[in-house]
Amino acid sequence: MDDEVDDYYKEKLRMSPTVFREIVEAVSPLLQRRVTFSRVPLMPDHIITYALYRWASGETYESNTSSFGIGCASGLIAVEDVTRALLRVYRDNIDWPSGLQRVLVLRAFEAKGFLYCYGCIDCTHIYVDKLANAPFDRTHRFSVVAQVVVDLDLRITESDVFVGYPGSCHDIRVLQLSNLWARAEEGDLFRGPVVVLPFGVKTHWYILDDNGYPPLEWIVMPYGGTDQCADEERFDNKQKVARGAVERAFGRLKGVWRLFFRTHKTNMDTLLHQFQVVCILHNILLDVGMDLDENLLWEVDANGARRRVDLGLDHPPPPIVENFNQPHALVLREALAERMKHA
Repeated sequence: MDDEVDDYYKEKLRMSPTVFREIVEAVSPLLQRRVTFSRVPLMPDHIITYALYRWASGETYESNTSSFGIGCASGLIAVEDVTRALLRVYRDNIDWPSGLQRVLVLRAFEAKGFLYCYGCIDCTHIYVDKLANAPFDRTHRFSVVAQVVVDLDLRITESDVFVGYPGSCHDIRVLQLSNLWARAEEGDLFRGPVVVLPFGVKTHWYILDDNGYPPLEWIVMPYGGTDQCADEERFDNKQKVARGAVERAFGRLKGVWRLFFRTHKTNMDTLLHQFQVVCILHNILLDVGMDLDENLLWEVDANGARRRVDLGLDHPPPPIVENFNQPHALVLREALAERMKHA
């Protein structure tokens, strides 16, 4: 019976009964008892279950509320209540690493050849029903963009979770309008001591990107191109391996919380907060060592063919780097490439 209970929780809510009970215990004091239109009382554990199931199953409000005895209007309120409560209790769970956790993050990147690296940045599309007068993205679907930074353990940091610009918006523009950019411009992003790399290059730490972002003092991009010397090829290969963590993180997050890879109706005012919550849940499941069921990364399409789920990672052409040319950023990359040559 215990195995059946565990399987039920893992299949429907993507977590063990123990983790679910811990979440309910932590969040319940912040949730009011709700009464539906038909005067049916909704207890905190009931609406928490409903919200988790909706995020995990990807079902719409119309298709899954009835099985919970919740109407559409009550379902909307329930998800908003649970979202606010989870953010209030667990917000620190997606904060920049500190203490021992920061040491482990830095050591993991150093083992990959990137000394004093803090994470990898990338964007993913969240597909939603098109709003009036809203632009389509490059795939001719309507989406908003989520920008996150992850470490090599696939953990997501809260400071960099940024959602809300149309999918037609270039990654550079999303970055410039994000809190991450504002903090970097104010010098409040990395507060660690200055470290010295080969050639006397100094840095306050940095994150890795792909060619969809510009080179900056705190963002290191690959060389790119086809005519590369051995040092450039070595650097790009190592960065590609390290940045594989981003795709794996998005695969785990969207595979488990399937609402966010399917096109769905949503309240655009609360989408950011809901995405932050599933990032929190993503980190919680990593912390407790929950294994990922690889079958969650596959789906059956309308033709009955089995295919990988769409992670929404399509990228625009590389930016015109000269518009963002910062000598220090390019020197930092050269210093890292030199260190790799002698590692």
